[in-house]
Amino acid sequence: MLKTIPVRVLSLCSAAALLCIGATPSLAAEAASPPGTPESSKTVAVPAPEPASEPFAWGDFTWLNGNNRQHSALLDSKYFTGSFLADVNYVWDFAHPIDHTIVGSTATFRAGEFNLSFLGFGGDFHWDNVRGRFIMQLGTRAMGIARNDPSADRGQFDLRDSLRYISEAYGGYHWDVLHGINLDVGIFMSYIGLFSYDNFENWAYQPSYTSDNTPWFFHGARLQIFPTDRLKVELWLINGWQSYAQYNDMPGGGFQVAYRPTESVAFVFNGYGGWDTAPVRTAGDHSGRLRLHSDDSVMVRYFNNPGGMFSKAAFSFTGDLGFESGNGVTPFGGGTDGATCGGTGQQACTQNFIAGMLYNRFWFFKDKLATTLGGGFMHNPGRYLVLPPTGSANPYGTSPNAFTLNQGDKFDAWDCSAGIQIMPSEYVTWVLEFVHRHASVPYFAGHGGVTSATGYLPSTSGSYGDPTYVPDLRNDENRINLSMLTRF
Repeated sequence: MLKTIPVRVLSLCSAAALLCIGATPSLAAEAASPPGTPESSKTVAVPAPEPASEPFAWGDFTWLNGNNRQHSALLDSKYFTGSFLADVNYVWDFAHPIDHTIVGSTATFRAGEFNLSFLGFGGDFHWDNVRGRFIMQLGTRAMGIARNDPSADRGQFDLRDSLRYISEAYGGYHWDVLHGINLDVGIFMSYIGLFSYDNFENWAYQPSYTSDNTPWFFHGARLQIFPTDRLKVELWLINGWQSYAQYNDMPGGGFQVAYRPTESVAFVFNGYGGWDTAPVRTAGDHSGRLRLHSDDSVMVRYFNNPGGMFSKAAFSFTGDLGFESGNGVTPFGGGTDGATCGGTGQQACTQNFIAGMLYNRFWFFKDKLATTLGGGFMHNPGRYLVLPPTGSANPYGTSPNAFTLNQGDKFDAWDCSAGIQIMPSEYVTWVLEFVHRHASVPYFAGHGGVTSATGYLPSTSGSYGDPTYVPDLRNDENRINLSMLTRF
């Protein structure tokens, strides 16, 4: 999703440039001076410079997956454009986990109860060329997203608590060059994995693994360059892969290229590189382990009949290829058994991420109703991008069947979903969605849940709650997501 302010470009036109509008200097002089004016006193009327077009404003891209479907901002003013979002859901998990916990999702975290997943409010400041944005976040996402960042455990001060209630906040400046250049510094959305952090903008409520296991935010600086009104080039210098802090001595970096040649076709290409393995997660110092990741998407609207009962149809495809290399791991061709690889003098462990997801969407009744079918897969030996379970199933617990994140541990998974979205206006969406997810190892919460009856907090023995409790992990998960999304 691209959020920009209107672009103005200063023209360098001179009198000779009048040829651009089909006028000659003599004709322009006659138009600008009254009849009878001496030739030496006549003035040449120079046309006002044509402003550069605003990026991507030439088409209607509200159909895109991960993009705002609202055509205009309701809470808009000269200096500030406000935003408010409420995401409340009820999830019916067929396993009925007794602790109401959902494993491996960043869209929602609770089952069998009403859940305020995300409450966001804030907006954009804009005055002359200065810009700023802040979006606060409350709800279970303020706990779940922050929990997935182990960089906050390093060093003094509690970065997780200080930043968990901020989903996006930055200050920036805009230059009227080309079709616009923006420099922003702070926390901003990554959009690796195509789906938006804001479920109001997505075709599906529960994203597939490709999106759910890639970063939702970056902390650092980004430079957005719009060479034309159809192309954006974005560069990142950031602390790391969805991290409040920096893991090692070097920051991470990356880019995004977004290209929309026509209103019905869009491409997004993302790349990332960084040193994101923290010493606290594994034995020893892994500051030399490099992560590289590529994420690429194409979206095509292959049918468009505005006003018709069947109004449009589109698909999106996203493919990811990433890996880590160094300090005991190799991208490909290494070992896949944690007991025999990764140690000194032993074969390196294979550490890569191969994933993809495909969604197809149909709109009906002037875009008031839509259905989406889709799903994807994830192959991640080494589990460096797997979202770990919580409670006694967490990788650092003492339970005999806790989920591990050891290098060499295999993880393969796939999922599919089918959903209906009812959109009576641009400001509200009701979601009904069925999701099936499968993993090659026990991973999802079964009926016994992942926390004991005595709670989640650690006991003095180092376990979570009851030290004798064993988490109930299953290979499959089936659930129904019900959600009401309201946005102004």
